Amino acid sequence: MAKEKKKKGDADAKKAKKAEKAAKQANKGEKKAKSKAAKVEGSDAEDADLDEILEEYRRQQELHLKITETVVDAPPRPRAASTLLASPHDSNTLLLFGGEYFNGSLASFFNDLNVYNINRDEWRCVTSPNAPLPRSGHAWTRAENPKHVYLFGGEFSSPKQGTFHHYSDFWRLEPATREWTKIETKGKDKSPPARSGHRMTYWKQYIILFGGFQDTSNQTRYLSDLWIFDTVNFVWHSPALPQAQLKPDARSSFTLLPHESGAVLYGGYSRIKATVNLKQKTGKGQAQGQKNILKPKVHDDCFFLRMTQPPNDAPPNSPPTVRWERRKKPANSPNPPRAGATMTWHKGRGIMFGGVHDVEQSEEGMDSEFFNQLFAWNVDRNRFMPLPLRKPRQQNKKVAQDQRRGGGRRGRQGGDEELLRQLQALEMGASLDDVDDIELEKQEEAEEEAPVKEYPVTMEPPHMRFNAQLAVQGDNLYIYGGTFEKGDREFTFDDLYAINLDKLDGCKEIFQRPVEDWIESDDEGDDEEDEDADEEDEDEDDDEYEAADNKFTPSKRKKKQGDEASEHGSETSAAPTTASSTDEDDAESTAAASVDDGLPHPRPFESRREFFVRTSNEWQEILMTSLRWKNIQPESMPVKEIKAKAFELSEEKWWDCREEVAALEEEQEAAGIQEVVSLADRGDAGGAGGRRR
Repeated sequence: MAKEKKKKGDADAKKAKKAEKAAKQANKGEKKAKSKAAKVEGSDAEDADLDEILEEYRRQQELHLKITETVVDAPPRPRAASTLLASPHDSNTLLLFGGEYFNGSLASFFNDLNVYNINRDEWRCVTSPNAPLPRSGHAWTRAENPKHVYLFGGEFSSPKQGTFHHYSDFWRLEPATREWTKIETKGKDKSPPARSGHRMTYWKQYIILFGGFQDTSNQTRYLSDLWIFDTVNFVWHSPALPQAQLKPDARSSFTLLPHESGAVLYGGYSRIKATVNLKQKTGKGQAQGQKNILKPKVHDDCFFLRMTQPPNDAPPNSPPTVRWERRKKPANSPNPPRAGATMTWHKGRGIMFGGVHDVEQSEEGMDSEFFNQLFAWNVDRNRFMPLPLRKPRQQNKKVAQDQRRGGGRRGRQGGDEELLRQLQALEMGASLDDVDDIELEKQEEAEEEAPVKEYPVTMEPPHMRFNAQLAVQGDNLYIYGGTFEKGDREFTFDDLYAINLDKLDGCKEIFQRPVEDWIESDDEGDDEEDEDADEEDEDEDDDEYEAADNKFTPSKRKKKQGDEASEHGSETSAAPTTASSTDEDDAESTAAASVDDGLPHPRPFESRREFFVRTSNEWQEILMTSLRWKNIQPESMPVKEIKAKAFELSEEKWWDCREEVAALEEEQEAAGIQEVVSLADRGDAGGAGGRRR
């Protein structure tokens, strides 16, 4: 009897505790429902109108009446996905344009042109009434005769990166005058469509453009089209290549180097469709299933674009003849293959630095390995070789001794002066006996401009990173910026280094500044707030879950992992679904948490996109009701914008419930239950990190 009373008392205490937890969940749901309505008119909603934001940039730019170049006290603001180039006009100058910076909360885009004078260690900022709008992920290249710089495309996003815009504009920069000119082209092919992540190079009078990606409202599309611009006739050509000709697959972030007979392409990044087999537990044992995913692919293949000038009797404005030729995989290529390993050209070879290799995704997110190795790729031999830094060679002992004894060059100096006096005496008609009395005319020696300061030099290359910006001026390689990830944080490096490619005698640190303004995301904050509640119920949860699977441990799903999973598209399974009963108390608490805020609730194993597809009409109605309360007529808004805002609300709800739903998923997986889902393959904007690689 006493045991029954004790058991009943424990059950009552358990129910009371769960009721208290449900009340807390309800209060939390009300707060989040209010915050949703507030966020509708927050920055995400305002940022969605990118046209208005870009128009404001244009108005601000027009306030500059002329091109102005100003010496600045410090290097430019930190940025990623910018472009760095050795000026084709001046052998002492680097050009830096555009880029973006993300601090964990907001993204900023730039359209400033920064000029770095190497010898004087001096930065200048150029403002112009006519310059490309802010962007990142664009591409530019130099051209010959005249030596101009050409820029195409790129992307721009709202501060919270909810909406993206891709550019299709084409610009020319005159390095000497810093003047930008927007190029309006002619011809039947018009111009390439908008994109970012593409690459450009040059051959004779032509600019070559290939690949990249486009973001649409529901997927990321990688491109494999080839475009050639004639800098003499101002015409774009899109060559019609034979169907049977082997061509590079669609990709972005690859290498495209100039060659005397065309161009060479290596590597890149994309996502490809793939089907994987799954083993699923059922009541009768294991059943085979299949899963359709969009799998990240790091390309390590190589192609040669062979180009020949049009024949003399060809019609005016005829394009050059082009042909893709597949080459063997380069020998000794970096292993493992890596994304975001950037490359620049130097004396017939490519100089490659950095990169990242993503290991299999785990419960804790994506495990990644970063690199800071330096390689040279001999284009003609198609072979990689490492470029390790080495200590400077010691000076020859004999030469050093001669200098200490006053010999060597100093010893020869007296003989040189005597010869000069004799020559001067002959020119003056004087006697050679009077040579000692003749004063030599002082000859002005060319003074070399010495660097302003001595830079620290190390025998280690810069910190591991991907997507660093590279440029070669003379024989010196310059490494600017790049990105590194640790946990949920993304580091944008703010530094510049120089390495002499002939001597490899160390890495010179031109500047290096720490970046300490990272802001934790709202999702991370919510996870921290919920941690205490999870710990309070840990013992109770362990007792309940132990019956299903004694190996189960509730864990938080990182947002990055969720983004990758949503990109992987649909799941299809041949295993039948089965239903099982659950504890009555669990059902009550789950129901209370599910309907406490009156908003649609995600189901187990349901991705963000599936959740929105199922509840789209409800979220649109919630959005329009909220707008009407604020005296905003939703009927005046485009349907596309309403759907975009509704998706943002559903996405926030999905993340708010992620921990709770993940626990249910673990329970059902332990019991052998898994839903059958079937959606169209897709990728979404959540893959920005992957695309940048």
